[in-house]
Amino acid sequence: MSNKPAGVSFTLGPRIRKRRQMMSMTLQDLSNACGVSVSYLSQVERDNAVPTLGTLAEIAAALCVSIDYFVATPRQSDSVTRASQRSRFSVAGNSVIYEQVGAGFPGHELTSFVLNLPPHYSSETVQHCGEEIVFVLEGEIQQVVDGQSFLLRAGDSIHYLGQQPHSYSNSTDRPARLLWTGKMLHPVTPSIHPSHAIPDAKGDPDENPAVAPAGAANASAR
Repeated sequence: MSNKPAGVSFTLGPRIRKRRQMMSMTLQDLSNACGVSVSYLSQVERDNAVPTLGTLAEIAAALCVSIDYFVATPRQSDSVTRASQRSRFSVAGNSVIYEQVGAGFPGHELTSFVLNLPPHYSSETVQHCGEEIVFVLEGEIQQVVDGQSFLLRAGDSIHYLGQQPHSYSNSTDRPARLLWTGKMLHPVTPSIHPSHAIPDAKGDPDENPAVAPAGAANASAR
């Protein structure tokens, strides 16, 4: 029986590379703008690493687009999403299934998804500008923020600034379902955010769950 997640899967890397090239940016230029290392960006563009929502938001902001530009979920004509019609997708190489919640109307500042985490999943540990709220809909997760670990069960939530190193995991044998909402500041530049460089990643989080240094290594939004 296949464990491949349901939903639409696509390759993220070529879309990021195409946008970067459209803006005449080198990998170093993008790294300087978003605080993610050149080597990790190179892995992402080659689909050898899968960024979390937080990291993807930083990359998107540096490329002057929203996350939606890369995930290519259908843009809706109004702000209503129906439970039975909500867009579901996954990023190639990642076992998390995302459901589009927020609308992409012009001028919006919030991004929101429902995240379906499989058992024994661990996200990256990341830092970025902005803030996040995580609300547990079903199951339980372990949320780590700035070195502190919090066990969150259905109905629990946590709100934190993105500059604090953060990650989450589902160490249980049951799936977990989260509502993730974030506000990302952009455009991101080294002069605005001088101390948010992110160390190198060591590969795909799903393939190397033991790696969890601060930065773009394995363990979020996430």
